[in-house]
Amino acid sequence: MLNARVTKQAESVMGIDGASIKKEASQMKSSAITAVGIDVSKHKSMVAVRRPGGEIVVHPFEVCHTSDDLSRLVSTLKKLGGDIRVVMEHTGNYWRPLALTLKKAGFFVSVVNAMLIHDFSDNSIRKLKTDRADSLKIANYALTFWNELPPFNDEEETRLLLKTQSRMYERITTTATALKNGLIALSDQTFAGVNLIFDDATKSTEGHLKWVDFFMHYWHRDCVCKVTLEAFMESYRCWCKRKKYRFRSEIAQKVYESAKKSVSTLPKCESTKILITQACKNLNAICEAKQACQCEMQRLASLLPEYDIVMSMEGAGPVTGPILMAEIGDVRRFKNKKALVAFAGVDAPPFQSGTFESKSRHVSKRGSPHLRRTLFTVSGIILQLSHRENQVFCFMDKKRSEGKHFYVYMIAGAAKFLRIYYATVTHYLKTVETPSFANC
Repeated sequence: MLNARVTKQAESVMGIDGASIKKEASQMKSSAITAVGIDVSKHKSMVAVRRPGGEIVVHPFEVCHTSDDLSRLVSTLKKLGGDIRVVMEHTGNYWRPLALTLKKAGFFVSVVNAMLIHDFSDNSIRKLKTDRADSLKIANYALTFWNELPPFNDEEETRLLLKTQSRMYERITTTATALKNGLIALSDQTFAGVNLIFDDATKSTEGHLKWVDFFMHYWHRDCVCKVTLEAFMESYRCWCKRKKYRFRSEIAQKVYESAKKSVSTLPKCESTKILITQACKNLNAICEAKQACQCEMQRLASLLPEYDIVMSMEGAGPVTGPILMAEIGDVRRFKNKKALVAFAGVDAPPFQSGTFESKSRHVSKRGSPHLRRTLFTVSGIILQLSHRENQVFCFMDKKRSEGKHFYVYMIAGAAKFLRIYYATVTHYLKTVETPSFANC
């Protein structure tokens, strides 16, 4: 009551209308900055709204990733007014429905690396890990780095599909390796060494390995050595013609000799045949999916403007080239080459405190493990080719001659390759007129 009287007296003395004060206060409230922190999970998210000074505008509440709930979220945020910025973590693909919906509604959306949120201190020594606490922490992060928040720009459809295909190819390759190792272990019990006779590079048009197709037909050593060499060679010739493989008599003789020397631990019976046939069919099915995925990656990558320049780089083959373009994305979203190297996690940040400065530094490994794995493969290819005119090889060879460890000069070569990639692709993209989908 006393404060109300004092306010009224001040208004009467200064000649200020009370309505104008309320209007001005309302305008100040509407112009206030408002941070929306979203802790994203698979089917639902936790949303919290904060303002400077520790003010919690809206306590954390749950939002399901459905069209109705997302529409209600948009309506709720629009009622807040003022300058609103929405921040969420880059968690798998779960954040994408929220980011696309809110951006379409006209909000400023920023998708931040989860490491930055994890390392951000919420000014508390208490270790608290709940969805509610995380949403408040993300909102506080948004207020702290208000002017540095990068705006979310959706990836070009082709790049998004290529990246999805790349991740699928990686999962298929892992499954194929596991099935292949299982089949080799099985072959050691019926026809040991059959996988060593044929080269893994020999494949059918469907992507089948030749030794797998051979083993599915000649699934036991007795299928070979119980007949004469001439009879087996004729049988093998007919099989190659039917399966469209090249027939070589020396290979047939090598197979026959290997079957004679091999020792089987599983009997030649119908049960063993079913076991081996099913294992071969499973591996062939995965190989077909792998082949189809690789072809689709090539097709999608060929639609990107930098395809020709990337594929001309040594180490970028029919598999590694599209994966590089998929994992790096639009190279223009990185402000410099150091940012790209840091994104891959192959940078060695300094470690110094007081008079101490570490002489042995390790790579950060804080970037994309998928890109880092591909870069290691690229470095291996360059090292294997050993072309003296290649800058990356010369750099790795120099490190190797200095006595550096294998992993040291391989990672150094990967970082060198990335710097060349950034300079080459960036310069090329500047010469062609293409819309930039940069994620600044």
